Amino acid sequence: MTISRRHILAGAVAAPAVIAWSRLGSAAPAQMLKISHQFPGGTIDEGDFRDRLCRKFAAELEKRTNGALGAQVYPNSSLMKTVAQFSAVRKGALDLSLYPISYAGGEFAELNIGLMPGLVSSYQQGAAWKKAAVGQKFAAFLAEKGVVVVSWIWQAGGVASRVTPVVNPQDAKGMKIRGGSREMDMVLQAAGATTLSLPSNELYAAMQTGACDAAITSSTSLISFRLEEVAKSLTTGRGKSYWFMFEPVIMSKQIFDALPKPQQDVIMGLGQELEAFGTKEAQADDQKVADVYAKKGAKVSDLDDAIVDKWRTIARDTAWKDYAGKTPLSAELLKLAEGVHVS
Repeated sequence: MTISRRHILAGAVAAPAVIAWSRLGSAAPAQMLKISHQFPGGTIDEGDFRDRLCRKFAAELEKRTNGALGAQVYPNSSLMKTVAQFSAVRKGALDLSLYPISYAGGEFAELNIGLMPGLVSSYQQGAAWKKAAVGQKFAAFLAEKGVVVVSWIWQAGGVASRVTPVVNPQDAKGMKIRGGSREMDMVLQAAGATTLSLPSNELYAAMQTGACDAAITSSTSLISFRLEEVAKSLTTGRGKSYWFMFEPVIMSKQIFDALPKPQQDVIMGLGQELEAFGTKEAQADDQKVADVYAKKGAKVSDLDDAIVDKWRTIARDTAWKDYAGKTPLSAELLKLAEGVHVS
């Protein structure tokens, strides 16, 4: 059973766009790109690292193109609704987005591999996708659909619960839980939970009203959306996790292809450089989230290999099998991803 997000109150108030070019007395860049994301806005040095990454990208873009390109950052889905951003990028109606790729799984089933429970088990394994066959084929598929992957970013996640902790699969029975993807929802349903489908920026309201008992989302979102205020327990993603989400910076291929080669090179170079920042900050938040919730008095639990294996076993029999049966490419991507190992 899935509870529609139409029944959930919207969480956050839209924040205004942040203009990245602000050098005193300088002219506006010749071409201004729009970067949209769903996460809370801050500054280039403070706040959600995904917003900071977008701001760093915008600032460096203007600097390295000598003012030919600039960018405005629109946090908190203030430019357009969260899920709609992928389609807008595809069609050239939005230039760039930092986007949880599985949110577009309803449009293209293949994209759900970006949040396939138990498939990626470490940051190193996720990073290895970029140069591996699975990443190359995935990027090629996105390019066919009008989307360029600029920066490869993975995040581990955990579970915030307003009631009892969700650590082992049996803990989910009878609870209303947001999993974050169709595939994660299948695993939760197999464990006996009822699932909700809604973006992470709507979780606070859903948990506050009782429409949602627990939510699985990235460590950064568990902090940024202040879920510790409505949660009594936390299962962290530090160390071990069965929940890794691919949240790349994506760009409209239509817009990208219209730029001169030197500007394209700047964009892709910046994207690559910012991957290290993204990984470092994501891992820092995996630890920070435990501290934030413990300070609020929440019970904090961690996962070990045995528990992750329990979740992965359910995933293999449900989500993986279902995904592989969607399209020939889905089956191929899953097989290739299973073959990605790191020492």
